Amino acid sequence: MADVIDYQIFGDDLQMVEIELDPGEGVRAEAGAMMYMEQGIVMQTGTGGGLFKGFKRAITGESFFITTFVNNGRGKQRVAFGAPYPGKVIPIDLSAHRGQFIAQKDSYLCSANGIDIEIAFTRKIGAGLFGGEGFILQRLKGDGMAFIHAGGAIIKKELGSGETIRLDTGCLAGMDATIDYDIQFVGGFKNALFGGEGLFLATLTGPGVVYLQSLPLSRLADRISSAAGFKAGSSGGESRGLGGILGDFISGD
Repeated sequence: MADVIDYQIFGDDLQMVEIELDPGEGVRAEAGAMMYMEQGIVMQTGTGGGLFKGFKRAITGESFFITTFVNNGRGKQRVAFGAPYPGKVIPIDLSAHRGQFIAQKDSYLCSANGIDIEIAFTRKIGAGLFGGEGFILQRLKGDGMAFIHAGGAIIKKELGSGETIRLDTGCLAGMDATIDYDIQFVGGFKNALFGGEGLFLATLTGPGVVYLQSLPLSRLADRISSAAGFKAGSSGGESRGLGGILGDFISGD
């Protein structure tokens, strides 16, 4: 059974989550996500259950190691974790999702001690061959709180039985385990060549809850990479650091 934790989310576009732990309670987090912790908190870094579990997390885009933060003090203590790029922190109460939730790979931020993180391969052949970002997903299992991070604005949709939505594979942040997931060809010669949205879309069929993200990390990385390439080709050989490239990207230059 997972620890029962209290939390508060701060910020708007670059959020962080602060978790309050009673004595003896713990929270697990992706390596490098911690912002600060109070004096009674101690860190315990490991594979979280053996080498195999470490390898499984690495396949889903997370660190091989996971860190557990335990309150060894006598009173309540707090520890905070920050988002890795602009977006939102989504709190997921697994007990409200029948003990399971499927998240996009590398979206895991932290969770109550006792939550398991597993690989969730998609079951359809189309998703396996053409799923790209959506092929290997994360399965969060347990009965406590977990926190995932998604890019840009977040939209929550509740799909009824048989109700379907199609989306870019990278725009899926997370979904109930009851959602049927597949990849389908967009169709049409001009759509495929000139649509600019990729050849395949994810098809989600209810019932269940779906979280969508407006700015997947892959899109942000592509724009920064494109801007960096353009500047490198037009700067007359001038050397530019990543800070200058990001500044130009944000300002729209």
